[in-house]
Amino acid sequence: SAAVAKAHAFFPKWRDEDPRTRAAVLTRAANIMRSRRDELSGIIIRENGKTWKEADADVCEAIDFCEYYARLAVPLFERKRLGRFIGELDELWYQPRGVAAIISPWNFPLAICTGMAVAALVCGNTVVVKPAEQTPAIAKIMVEILHEAGAPRDALHFLPAPGETTGAALVRDPRVALIAFTGSKAVGLDIIKAAGVTPEEQPFVKRVVCEMGGKNALIIDASADLDEAVVGVRQSAFGFNGQKCSACSRAIVLDAHYDTFVERIVEATKALRIGDPLDPATDIGPVIDEESARKIRSYIERGKKDLRCVLEMKAPEGLEAKVGKPYVGPTIFADVPPDHALAREEIFGPVLAIIRAKHYDEALRIANDSQYKLTGGVYSRKPTNLERARKEFRVGNLYLNRGITGALVGRQPFGGFGMSGVGSKAGGPEYLYQFVEPRSCTENTMRRGFAPEL
Repeated sequence: SAAVAKAHAFFPKWRDEDPRTRAAVLTRAANIMRSRRDELSGIIIRENGKTWKEADADVCEAIDFCEYYARLAVPLFERKRLGRFIGELDELWYQPRGVAAIISPWNFPLAICTGMAVAALVCGNTVVVKPAEQTPAIAKIMVEILHEAGAPRDALHFLPAPGETTGAALVRDPRVALIAFTGSKAVGLDIIKAAGVTPEEQPFVKRVVCEMGGKNALIIDASADLDEAVVGVRQSAFGFNGQKCSACSRAIVLDAHYDTFVERIVEATKALRIGDPLDPATDIGPVIDEESARKIRSYIERGKKDLRCVLEMKAPEGLEAKVGKPYVGPTIFADVPPDHALAREEIFGPVLAIIRAKHYDEALRIANDSQYKLTGGVYSRKPTNLERARKEFRVGNLYLNRGITGALVGRQPFGGFGMSGVGSKAGGPEYLYQFVEPRSCTENTMRRGFAPEL
């Protein structure tokens, strides 16, 4: 495509730009986003149905990514001396990789798109942004803000189009050196597979930065503070309608608290207000589109056949027509067997499976028995149980005595392993290493005099 051709041609110039000049683009973009914070939130609400609180958090995270990566990037391109050896100078530094394809999701349409795009850009790669087809408007504005902040037009391109065609072509283009993707497991694995094919004319092995799904569990043990646990599970399961890869979709509750917890989570969830996301009082807005609504409803119907449905909330009459998006209300199933589809498969909607465990060992075993390893949490007042979770609960992001969503840049570097991705940590100190290649140089300094006349 023309965008890749332009990005490829401009790469040498952007690669050799002063790293401080590149970093300054990000800090200026952060300032522009700050000044337009409410406007950007409003666009996100209109486009993907987030509530005001969730949309504002999305914008704030985008600003944080710009500020954080701007500060991390500059030292990567300064030569660092390794050791002190007589007669030898050993140095290490990094260089950009080339053209980066950024394939971003609809659920954090500004934050994740910005995070991946500016990480690539600030490291000296040229960038082609292919946003989710549900949320092109906010991505377009992000690109415009970066251009306004000083990113050259040939260094940053906007390519809104369907993933099946344009996204697939971008991933397979032999001029694309790097692919950063956040989305479903199926698409992520397809990208990794496609990136492994190296035609003769391709002079490098592609790098894939890939963040996929989750089937995340919160354990509530016998010592847990239920006041905290109920609110934490409710927010983690139903914030943005469970449309987060970090959302809690399994609550694993020990016998001692099980019946009380089920009763309390149902009553607490009933207090959530389903409404128009433009209304600041709304807790639960719509789901992203009809295809997603169909998938979520099919899981709910499956659950109602086999399981005990303890809550199924419905949207008020006429709300779907007013908002123009489909609604699926918070739904809770109790006594879910750990091997049931509702406890195994990512639903990406407001569906919570409550699983009973006899003791803490069993709870940890159930929690770990998933191909996804993204987020997880434990509510407990026993230090030994919290310490065991640190050692044995194998997820990328572990949260103790708090909800498991809402990771902050620089504080909770975000990303999982297993089938949740390749172990990259967005908003963490090592994230940018994936967007660069290391180089080292050794000079023999035992030279005999100078040769100025040459």
